[in-house]
Amino acid sequence: MYELFEGVLNSDEKTVLGELIDVLNLSGKRYFLRNEILHTFADCCQQFQKPAYFYHSSSIGKLIHYTHEIILEEECTWFVVRPRIASQEVWLLRADRSFEQMTPQALLDARDRLVNRYQNHILEIDLHPFYEGSPRIDDPRNIGQGLAFLNRYLSNELLADPQYWLELLYLALSKIDYEGIPLLIGDRITSGIQLAKQLKPALQFLSQQPPEEPYEKFCSHLQQLGFEAGWGNTAARVRETLELFERLIYSPQPAILETFVARIPAVFRVVLISVHGWVGQEDVLGRDETFGQVAYVLEQARSLENKLREEIKLAGLDLLGIKPHVIILTRLIPNCEGTFCNLRLEKVQDTENAWILRVPFAEFNPKITNNWISKFEIWPYLETFALDAQTELLAQFKGKPNLIIGNYSDGNLVAFLLSRSLKVTQCNIAHSLEKPKYLFSNLYWQDLEEQYHFSVQFTADLISMNAADFIITSSYQEIVGTPDTIGQYESYKWFTMPQLYHVVDGIDLFSPKFNFVPPGVNENIFFPHSQKSERDAELCRKIHELLFISEDSQIFGRLDNSKKRPIFAIGTFNTVKNLSGLVECFRKNQALQEHCNLIILTSKLHPHEAINPEEAGEIEKLHDIIKQYHLHGKIRWLGMRLSSRDLGEAYRVIADSQGIYVHFARFESFGRSILEAMISGLPTFATQFGGSLEIIKNQEDRFNINPTDLEGTAKKILDFLEECDTHPQYWQEVSEWMTGRIHHRYNWHSHTNQLLLLTKIFSFWNFIAPENNEARDRYMEALFHLLYKPRAKKILKKHLGE
Repeated sequence: MYELFEGVLNSDEKTVLGELIDVLNLSGKRYFLRNEILHTFADCCQQFQKPAYFYHSSSIGKLIHYTHEIILEEECTWFVVRPRIASQEVWLLRADRSFEQMTPQALLDARDRLVNRYQNHILEIDLHPFYEGSPRIDDPRNIGQGLAFLNRYLSNELLADPQYWLELLYLALSKIDYEGIPLLIGDRITSGIQLAKQLKPALQFLSQQPPEEPYEKFCSHLQQLGFEAGWGNTAARVRETLELFERLIYSPQPAILETFVARIPAVFRVVLISVHGWVGQEDVLGRDETFGQVAYVLEQARSLENKLREEIKLAGLDLLGIKPHVIILTRLIPNCEGTFCNLRLEKVQDTENAWILRVPFAEFNPKITNNWISKFEIWPYLETFALDAQTELLAQFKGKPNLIIGNYSDGNLVAFLLSRSLKVTQCNIAHSLEKPKYLFSNLYWQDLEEQYHFSVQFTADLISMNAADFIITSSYQEIVGTPDTIGQYESYKWFTMPQLYHVVDGIDLFSPKFNFVPPGVNENIFFPHSQKSERDAELCRKIHELLFISEDSQIFGRLDNSKKRPIFAIGTFNTVKNLSGLVECFRKNQALQEHCNLIILTSKLHPHEAINPEEAGEIEKLHDIIKQYHLHGKIRWLGMRLSSRDLGEAYRVIADSQGIYVHFARFESFGRSILEAMISGLPTFATQFGGSLEIIKNQEDRFNINPTDLEGTAKKILDFLEECDTHPQYWQEVSEWMTGRIHHRYNWHSHTNQLLLLTKIFSFWNFIAPENNEARDRYMEALFHLLYKPRAKKILKKHLGE
């Protein structure tokens, strides 16, 4: 960036830069983000009558397009530039037009001064030392592909020092057991060298057996050679696995390592943690703020149990009576409003041994802990919950789990506490991080603390994401964003919590712990509308009437012409989900109203049903827009929660009318409803801000919309409708593409395979390099006790009325 700054300041372009800074100063603001900077620069280019190329291709044009933040101080201007994905730099431009690269610490001080909360000495959190010396990814394009990276790294290490790594492989395999029953390697084999030697007679023996010969028929011979159960259920399967191991020893390659590891039976018990989610089944799929998370963990549990059962059978371990055991750990809620959320143990439907285990919060104040608690208020109860849950889990499993998966910020913190205590592999799934969702939430945390308690949550995020053995994300952008936007995890790289602490290096984005493992959808519930034979005719009729005709106290609006093409939207009420923005877009475009009806499905219809002021405000805003602009007869609003089965049919009924689905969020980390709509066959328009950009791919930007550009969004939808009217087959072509995209790319089978592979690889990695994790986890414990707990106690005092 030095050359770029120099090029600007040593040319006539410095005049434009000075004008840009002057214009920003005139606004009265001191902190500017990328969009505002670009718009102001475009105005300056127009004012100076610059040619079209100047905006993009001049030195200042390039500099401004790399700039994500500008902070104005009296004698200087701060630039936060991002020349590459996952790489931010801080530059200071002084009044005399000299410039210098600065440290993150200096920038954080400037941000504190900006809000008049600077203090000279402040705690600095720096996680960089814990990643020094560890293998890391070089190319930003490969961020999120940690599994592939570690496979290559370990294969190269095997080649470089085969003797040493053979002994490590032996030690790792020899420690695999189930309830004290040794698996894979028995005590007759005492070293890596002996293990390698025993492969030849074992393979020679197996080559003489019929391929389909069951393991129990020849197990005694293999045990004499030192090989226990777990290599396979037939002679052919055992032989293939041992051959893979032999090839791994003598000619290691990443593909061989991955295939071999996939066959190793090392995972039998899994905990999925979703603490506050109101976790139930049937019609109890969470509250509005956790609906997607609960559906996710239920489907993940089913898929995991099914995959583990298959692995155990193929490994020949079902003969020993070994069964997978999956537990969804959540909180027990005594005042459960007629649901099963006060039931300690509940079997997950369509599984043999997956369960919801509910553990109550300690009764600091039953008026609080006996009821559902919002994700923003839950923090004081998590430590005791983790202690109580550990006892319950050990009793339920009759042993330790092999994997603990946290969900969302609170679940990830509990996963850290349990993993640390039990010495078990920890996986984090954030789903959505609040810090990047709420603009400037860290900078103004003191003003937001009463409502959101961000100081506790952001500290919990730092602890859990760094303590986790691996992190899975639904999209690449979740980690490092796009060339134009900062990633969710990237936003934790450096930031300030004024008068509390500075994070000068909060996470290594190039760590192989990050892995892109997108979820799937339940294809028994969400499937294409064209699969008529699988649809229930009576359910279809019922949902059609509900969406287009029925009258109910929880339905607002009667359509003047139900034959118009429907625009369908589903969402919760907050400013981020932006349902009011979609209604505003619809009301502003007459052509859209002439072509379409707008059908909205939410869980609430009236302001008095809201659980917080933000939600009530959004509901009132929708009612006001409809009333003020006379949209009656054009909009239908259902304020009710549909079961998953009914929801699946709702997408299909809209598709029967050749409708479309619109996801208008200001930001969406991933977007579960986007998957559901697409696989149902609905052409789907989704926000360009977030993970949906990756879901709707290879469509030349036709279905990515900017929710801040109402006119542009309406034009994209109308262009699509015009194409459908001109070429009747076009809607069907897009529908089939959408369905195929989700079916092949976003499915639970692929997700679970990757998740178990990651568990095994990172468990092995922890085994060979435990000293790195111990130092890191000690640091995380310090943050937990010295920062997190005091902040959480303040929330508890508030709950107790002290």
